Amino acid sequence: MNDPFKLEENGTTAGTEILAGTTTFFTMVYIVFVNPSILAPSGMPFAAVFLATIIAAAAGTLVMGLYANVPYALAPGMGLNAFFTFTVCFALGFKWQEALALVFLCGVINVLITVTRVRKEIIRAIPTSIQHAIGGGIGVFIAYIGLKEAHFLEFTSDGPSILAAWPKAGAPDPIAASELAKNLGGAVTDGDIIPAIVSFASPHSLVALIGLTLIVVLMLLKVRGAILIGILASTAVAVPFGLVDFSSVSLDASSWGKAFGELGVTFGAAFKNPGFASLFDDPARLPTVLMTIFAFSLMDTFDTIGTFIGTGRATGIFDEADMARLAEGRGFSSKMDKALFADSIATSVGAILGTSNTTTYVESAAGIQAGGRTGLTSVVTALLFLSCIALAPFAGLVPSAAVAAALIVVGILMMGSFAEIAWSDFEEAVPAFFAAIFMALCYSISTGIAAAFIFHCLVKIVRRRARDVHPILYASAFLFLLNFALSAWNAR
Repeated sequence: MNDPFKLEENGTTAGTEILAGTTTFFTMVYIVFVNPSILAPSGMPFAAVFLATIIAAAAGTLVMGLYANVPYALAPGMGLNAFFTFTVCFALGFKWQEALALVFLCGVINVLITVTRVRKEIIRAIPTSIQHAIGGGIGVFIAYIGLKEAHFLEFTSDGPSILAAWPKAGAPDPIAASELAKNLGGAVTDGDIIPAIVSFASPHSLVALIGLTLIVVLMLLKVRGAILIGILASTAVAVPFGLVDFSSVSLDASSWGKAFGELGVTFGAAFKNPGFASLFDDPARLPTVLMTIFAFSLMDTFDTIGTFIGTGRATGIFDEADMARLAEGRGFSSKMDKALFADSIATSVGAILGTSNTTTYVESAAGIQAGGRTGLTSVVTALLFLSCIALAPFAGLVPSAAVAAALIVVGILMMGSFAEIAWSDFEEAVPAFFAAIFMALCYSISTGIAAAFIFHCLVKIVRRRARDVHPILYASAFLFLLNFALSAWNAR
């Protein structure tokens, strides 16, 4: 193992990498169950998306580990899958097969902009202060995800502020007032939501609190593998609270045979009719098609760049020497080059299998904080994903409360990047603030980056230092503004 992954050169060991890969897996295995739940309302078979999610995650992560030799894991992206179902399919009226074709084209575009050095030029154009802001912002984002999944927060919105609501699949019509919470699928408000801390009366929040306290104590004592130990210990604590669903464990072989049969429905569906064959048959729909591909690509590209910059620079995975090779080398001479290429091809592979954009996961930060520094971490994560095909119910035994505690701690560690920002300099503080706040509260890395770019350009223009801004940042800010305008137009 020492030779292919260069463990000694990267200051790590096989044991550390295996621990890191396992940690990453447990922090993101939720996607195996969540992704089908989000994509199924579009009409896609649940079991097919379940398998497609596992295979796409394993394939993309293996490429990342074996080709790029960096400790990042990939899977269908949260946010991108919701965009797939609720915007592309529901709001814009595309069939799910056509949406898969759009995702495939997004992947092709990502490959092209990676091969033609556009992605690396974007990275080179981002000022150091914004790079640190992205790293700290991702920390805020991850911590917020953890706080939410831990059920530490509750949100109150009064009736008039609710703009839209929809029932769960199979909910009765009409829904009795007493059954509203049980049958409500979701709601959109005008933003008038008041957060508050919970009373910690629920078993879920108690388990998360116990897990968080344990991980913090182990981290302070510098115990190796503190995050993974915390996840496993929290799972054990969750058993008497009834949060571990043992009834979900089933080794019925026939159910897996049915799942693989359904995978045939989604596999290659992007290239059939409906799919590519129907995507461009209506000239009037062409602007919408192009806008949707653009939106997919924009979100995917900047989510990935943000994750790499935010986690890789601070930990030395992408050190100054590697960034110099990125800037000056030809072909894919740096780890960052190879990582960007591995990420770009994963989206198209996922679309062929039958899932939304496969992208680099910010939860990889958990494995990196556990000591992962090479592709061996990714290989371990990929193999664990593959094991989900046979052992998915067992992987699902880890409750979200146990994972939430780990994410909060990872967020704390990543927020150290804020120390590198000159907060007393208002010019630096404004873009950094919006990067962090928008990432967390908008639940989107790309939205945070968009806000940082736009305000960075605004600050420099107002200060009459417009020439200090790289043209790529102006172009990126313009494209983000265009994307926001198009989204507003479609929401009318």
